[in-house]
Amino acid sequence: MEIKIGIQHVARELTVETDATAAQVEADLRKALTDGTLLALTDEKGRKVLVAADKVAYIDLGQEKTRTVGFGSL
Repeated sequence: MEIKIGIQHVARELTVETDATAAQVEADLRKALTDGTLLALTDEKGRKVLVAADKVAYIDLGQEKTRTVGFGSL
């Protein structure tokens, strides 16, 4: 799923493609905000993205399953 993260005082948003579900991302954000730690996300290639949870302005959770494009059987 595609996640867009808005960070306070930063003009551009951060986009991460991850295998995590929306519920997992939400739970991770709540825990990071409660603990005052970093929000840690792992993208589809295994790279880790760390964001200070208290600096997150918003998170846009995209669709969990994207539609395939092209010719093929349904």
